Amino acid sequence: MDKLKIVSDLQNIVPDESIKISEPLSKHTFIKTGGIGDVFINPSEVNQLCEIVRYAFVNEIPLTVLGKGTNVIIRDSGIRGIVVSLEKFNEISVKGNEIRVGSGANIIEVSRVALQHQLSGLEFACGIPGTVGGALIMNAGAYGGEISNVLTSAKVITQSGEFLTLSEKEFQFGYRSSVFAKEKFIIVEALFLLEKGDPTLIKGKMDENTFLRESKQPLEYPSCGSVFKRPPNNFAGKLIQDSGLQGVRIGGAEVSTKHAGFIVNLGNATSTDYLQLIRHIQETVKEKFGVDLETEVKIIGDE
Repeated sequence: MDKLKIVSDLQNIVPDESIKISEPLSKHTFIKTGGIGDVFINPSEVNQLCEIVRYAFVNEIPLTVLGKGTNVIIRDSGIRGIVVSLEKFNEISVKGNEIRVGSGANIIEVSRVALQHQLSGLEFACGIPGTVGGALIMNAGAYGGEISNVLTSAKVITQSGEFLTLSEKEFQFGYRSSVFAKEKFIIVEALFLLEKGDPTLIKGKMDENTFLRESKQPLEYPSCGSVFKRPPNNFAGKLIQDSGLQGVRIGGAEVSTKHAGFIVNLGNATSTDYLQLIRHIQETVKEKFGVDLETEVKIIGDE
């Protein structure tokens, strides 16, 4: 793959300063691990993004889209082809009970904007450290709330570069699943419909959720959030804890002593450390309890 040729072609779509060659992707993940991306591009307009997607599709170049990298592990071998960051798609606007949001906006920030406008429905999101796009893909939820409860429409780009607007009946939301994940749509914008509420009650709920998160989760270290999905009629964290795995370490990656559902980077972890520890956890829990733990965190990159 000719990286210089790709860059030369992309310079016709976005400004030079938006393109980087051999970008360390550890700079773009919460756990601070991951290899290099061949060509890293940071568009700021929808038409640019559509053109990039079409270019990659027509030329059969692998395309990977990143938000804030909160719920992702990028392998140490990195990512071939084009890596697109959506961090510039971060505008937030409010009209009545609706909030229109770019997919690269922080969902925490959106919940705060909702509070400022006395809108209720996103209190659950006040501690989710990802983007709106990531929240839609995973149908993110916490403390009794889910994205599926408030999303009314979404603008997306297909893998071939077609621009679509999806409505509620097309979302196919399930537990940590959605049509956005199934079809690998690139999310551009989301529209949330909220309800007018008492700002004191809204803030109280957000403060309560923040306290619960800070008291239970290992926020003092980089992590990728909950590593595993909740197995039927059980909890991943409890199974891991009951397996005696808290504090187990491979390289710089450790099963958190504060919450067994998290793996933290103690400072020098690699993605390989994370993946080996994940496999060790899965094998141990399977052996002790007969339960197959499925990863919630997205694992991407060259194998």
